Amino acid sequence: MMHHIKGILNTEQLTALTQQLAHAEWIDGRVTTGVQGAAVKSNEQVNTQSALYNDLQQCVLQAINQHPQFFSATLPVNISSPLFNRYQGGGAYGFHVDGAIRREENIWLRTDISATLFLNDPESYQGGELVIQDTFGQHKVKLPAGDMVIYPSSSLHCVTPVITGQRLASFMWIQSMVRDEKKRAMLSQLDNDIQQLAKHEGSSEVRMNLLNLYHNLLREWSEV
Repeated sequence: MMHHIKGILNTEQLTALTQQLAHAEWIDGRVTTGVQGAAVKSNEQVNTQSALYNDLQQCVLQAINQHPQFFSATLPVNISSPLFNRYQGGGAYGFHVDGAIRREENIWLRTDISATLFLNDPESYQGGELVIQDTFGQHKVKLPAGDMVIYPSSSLHCVTPVITGQRLASFMWIQSMVRDEKKRAMLSQLDNDIQQLAKHEGSSEVRMNLLNLYHNLLREWSEV
């Protein structure tokens, strides 16, 4: 399931982040991919060994951890350290699939979900669509600054060439409590319905019954 999460970062956070990125140390993006990915990848990434990187990734992690829709849609066990990329001057990333397992400090992380957080105005660059191809078809994604798209890491995907301007984004991977994509989608929809009921009916018996069902399903399906 592909999911659009709005407003991960607000205007103030985006301004601060993009100002920092303007002074970041950028290196060849192929340093974080394997041989097959490197053959079709042409972009830059912020050097994770630079002094600025820790501040950048903490800003993104704090924002996503405070966003209720992100938690509902992903049910995260582990989140990889956010990375930052820049595409310009025809830079692109051909169709590829993300690796199934990543090493994150002292743990191994299973990549159930891939996430891209868009950091600049989509009208400021031409091209740069994230194209996601899976059982649900092929979709081109180019979101407003501050919005995020999440999708199954098993999906083939690419970034089309950026012809003018530059495309800035943060990307990461999530290991979910619930590995099965369809079960995660059902839990996310159920959680959303419960929240909508809370807005209109408060603490109703129907809402409490659904909340009980949600937690029992999560208990049944989770791997933690």
